Amino acid sequence: MKHAMSEYLIYFNQPWVGEHSETWFEARGPLARAVVEEMKAAGIHVFAGGLEEDPAAAFCADATSGTLVFTDGPYVSNPQFLGGFSVIDVADEQAARHWAGKLAVACGWPQEVRRIKS
Repeated sequence: MKHAMSEYLIYFNQPWVGEHSETWFEARGPLARAVVEEMKAAGIHVFAGGLEEDPAAAFCADATSGTLVFTDGPYVSNPQFLGGFSVIDVADEQAARHWAGKLAVACGWPQEVRRIKS
Protein backbone atom coordinates (compact mmCIF):
# COMPACT_ATOMS: atom_id res chain seq x y z
CA MET A 1 0.00 0.00 0.00
CA LYS A 2 1.37 3.41 -1.00
CA HIS A 3 1.65 6.04 1.74
CA ALA A 4 0.00 9.40 1.16
CA MET A 5 2.41 12.23 0.49
CA SER A 6 2.16 15.66 2.10
CA GLU A 7 3.10 19.00 0.64
CA TYR A 8 5.24 21.32 2.71
CA LEU A 9 6.13 24.96 2.23
CA ILE A 10 9.75 25.79 3.06
CA TYR A 11 10.30 29.54 3.12
CA PHE A 12 12.29 32.44 4.49
CA ASN A 13 11.62 36.06 5.22
CA GLN A 14 14.00 38.41 3.42
CA PRO A 15 15.31 40.06 6.62
CA TRP A 16 16.56 36.63 7.81
CA VAL A 17 19.13 36.69 5.00
CA GLY A 18 21.25 39.34 6.70
CA GLU A 19 23.96 41.55 5.26
CA HIS A 20 26.62 39.75 3.22
CA SER A 21 29.10 40.58 0.50
CA GLU A 22 28.33 40.06 -3.18
CA THR A 23 30.98 37.33 -3.20
CA TRP A 24 29.18 35.53 -0.37
CA PHE A 25 25.87 35.60 -2.27
CA GLU A 26 27.54 34.46 -5.50
CA ALA A 27 28.87 31.41 -3.64
CA ARG A 28 25.43 30.55 -2.17
CA GLY A 29 23.43 30.62 -5.40
CA PRO A 30 24.94 27.46 -6.90
CA LEU A 31 24.54 25.63 -3.58
CA ALA A 32 20.83 26.48 -3.36
CA ARG A 33 20.25 25.61 -7.02
CA ALA A 34 21.99 22.25 -6.43
CA VAL A 35 19.54 21.43 -3.62
CA VAL A 36 16.60 22.28 -5.91
CA GLU A 37 18.08 20.00 -8.60
CA GLU A 38 18.45 17.28 -5.96
CA MET A 39 14.77 17.75 -5.02
CA LYS A 40 13.82 17.36 -8.68
CA ALA A 41 15.93 14.20 -9.01
CA ALA A 42 14.27 12.80 -5.87
CA GLY A 43 10.82 13.46 -7.37
CA ILE A 44 9.65 15.66 -4.48
CA HIS A 45 10.01 19.11 -6.09
CA VAL A 46 6.77 20.99 -6.76
CA PHE A 47 8.04 24.55 -7.11
CA ALA A 48 10.83 26.81 -5.85
CA GLY A 49 11.72 30.43 -6.38
CA GLY A 50 12.95 33.67 -4.94
CA LEU A 51 10.70 36.71 -4.82
CA GLU A 52 11.22 40.34 -5.77
CA GLU A 53 13.22 41.79 -2.88
CA ASP A 54 11.43 45.17 -2.80
CA PRO A 55 8.05 44.77 -1.05
CA ALA A 56 6.92 48.05 -2.62
CA ALA A 57 6.87 46.21 -5.98
CA ALA A 58 3.96 44.09 -4.72
CA PHE A 59 0.33 44.83 -5.43
CA CYS A 60 -2.86 43.67 -3.73
CA ALA A 61 -6.29 42.55 -4.85
CA ASP A 62 -8.96 43.07 -2.17
CA ALA A 63 -12.66 42.28 -2.55
CA THR A 64 -13.61 42.37 1.15
CA SER A 65 -15.72 45.52 0.59
CA GLY A 66 -17.75 43.75 -2.07
CA THR A 67 -15.91 45.61 -4.82
CA LEU A 68 -12.60 44.44 -6.21
CA VAL A 69 -9.88 47.02 -5.61
CA PHE A 70 -6.24 46.78 -6.66
CA THR A 71 -3.62 48.77 -4.78
CA ASP A 72 0.12 49.14 -5.26
CA GLY A 73 2.48 47.99 -2.53
CA PRO A 74 2.12 45.40 0.22
CA TYR A 75 -1.25 44.79 1.86
CA VAL A 76 0.29 45.70 5.22
CA SER A 77 3.66 47.33 5.67
CA ASN A 78 5.76 44.89 7.70
CA PRO A 79 9.51 44.57 8.27
CA GLN A 80 9.16 40.79 7.75
CA PHE A 81 8.33 39.85 4.17
CA LEU A 82 8.65 36.68 2.16
CA GLY A 83 11.93 36.36 0.30
CA GLY A 84 11.62 32.95 -1.32
CA PHE A 85 10.05 29.54 -0.99
CA SER A 86 9.97 25.93 -2.09
CA VAL A 87 7.04 23.54 -2.16
CA ILE A 88 7.89 19.88 -1.78
CA ASP A 89 5.77 16.72 -1.77
CA VAL A 90 7.25 14.24 0.70
CA ALA A 91 6.20 11.23 2.77
CA ASP A 92 6.34 12.84 6.20
CA GLU A 93 7.59 15.61 8.46
CA GLN A 94 10.98 13.92 8.87
CA ALA A 95 11.54 14.18 5.11
CA ALA A 96 10.42 17.84 5.15
CA ARG A 97 12.93 18.51 7.93
CA HIS A 98 15.66 16.85 5.87
CA TRP A 99 15.05 19.09 2.83
CA ALA A 100 14.58 22.24 4.91
CA GLY A 101 17.93 21.51 6.55
CA LYS A 102 19.62 21.09 3.17
CA LEU A 103 18.21 24.46 2.04
CA ALA A 104 19.22 26.18 5.30
CA VAL A 105 22.80 24.95 4.92
CA ALA A 106 22.97 25.83 1.22
CA CYS A 107 21.44 29.30 1.59
CA GLY A 108 23.13 30.22 4.86
CA TRP A 109 19.99 31.55 6.54
CA PRO A 110 17.00 30.05 8.41
CA GLN A 111 14.13 28.29 6.68
CA GLU A 112 10.65 27.92 8.17
CA VAL A 113 8.50 24.90 7.30
CA ARG A 114 4.72 24.51 7.28
CA ARG A 115 2.62 21.62 6.07
CA ILE A 116 0.10 22.61 3.41
CA LYS A 117 -3.43 21.60 4.37
CA SER A 118 -5.18 19.51 1.77
